[in-house]
Amino acid sequence: MKALRYAKRLVEIDSTSRLSNRVVSKYLEMKLTKHGFIVERLQYRDQADVRKVCLVAKKGTGAGGLAYSCHTDVVPAEKWFSSSFGPFDPKVINGRLYGRGSCDMKGSLACFMAAAQQFDADELTKPIYMVVTADEEVGFHGARHVVSESKFYRELVDHGAKMIIGEPTNLEVVYAHKGSLCLRATGSGRAAHSSTGCGDNANLRMIPFLQEMLSIYQETERETVWHNPEFDPPSLTWNIGIKDDAAAINVTASSSVCTVYARPMPQVDCAPLIERAQAVALTNGLTLEILRSCDPLYTPPDSDYIRQTLQCVGQSQPKTVAYATDGGVFTEVADKLIFGPGDIAQAHTHDEWISLEQLALGTTLYAKLIRHWCTNHE
Repeated sequence: MKALRYAKRLVEIDSTSRLSNRVVSKYLEMKLTKHGFIVERLQYRDQADVRKVCLVAKKGTGAGGLAYSCHTDVVPAEKWFSSSFGPFDPKVINGRLYGRGSCDMKGSLACFMAAAQQFDADELTKPIYMVVTADEEVGFHGARHVVSESKFYRELVDHGAKMIIGEPTNLEVVYAHKGSLCLRATGSGRAAHSSTGCGDNANLRMIPFLQEMLSIYQETERETVWHNPEFDPPSLTWNIGIKDDAAAINVTASSSVCTVYARPMPQVDCAPLIERAQAVALTNGLTLEILRSCDPLYTPPDSDYIRQTLQCVGQSQPKTVAYATDGGVFTEVADKLIFGPGDIAQAHTHDEWISLEQLALGTTLYAKLIRHWCTNHE
């Protein structure tokens, strides 16, 4: 199975987000070029000055067509479950491919590569695009770079290409996902032995902010104005984290930090909540930053794109998911959906895997969608 061979090679290359993804991008560029794609290579440096690479590739000519979106970065795997093989030493056991990124989302990328190479450029009446990003797991930075720099991305937007985001959905058609919003409030003080009374405890500035964050959490869980019943759970899942730098229980904290992570949804305006956070931070002398912001994705479930995709893959109803994807950055693409092999429950786990059945079926269904949107052959 070509998809399995591709997936194993992709998993072998450690592309954890903190590292450069140049090696895996070089491998992909070579394979895509070999199979008739013209590849646009976009490079940038992340906040740690690590070089990152995004690829945007095109096969065929004409307007419209189908664009497939994925990312090559993976989450860390320090606590891997097996002592006999590592997270970047892919193994097939009992019908499953184990390895970091096998599910999220190198298995999906392998399926689309195997599907796309079944079509020669001269039989395509509309192009196939592939958008392969870096840093999806840590803030969608690669996707933003593609939006600002890629000529092929601008072309697929202007020409009305349909887009598939290949994140794991168990190959069920997904028409909407939640967005991503991360806030960080920081308070400053002065460390001292607590017995002296000379310290300035930063936590005292943070407490009123935490009280407001708790109030927002309770309100957004309780009040339906903050809910969207199309999702499970239907709330923003307002999540609060706190920490300080006190070295001991008898030392005042010189720094106190609160992080808030929420998942915005279509038809739910989070701007008033951000304004409340900003107001209470300003009142208490805290610094508030928006660390991450990504729009939710929504394509009407009764749209022609969703309807035709369901028909192609033999399904009757689309669904929603609670996680976010690069699709929240690709806002200019009118027709988007999420559709990929693997179960999101296996993503980021200590024993990440994807079934060989999903790899085979993913290749078959991606090929059907390419044939439908990029050729004259039904």
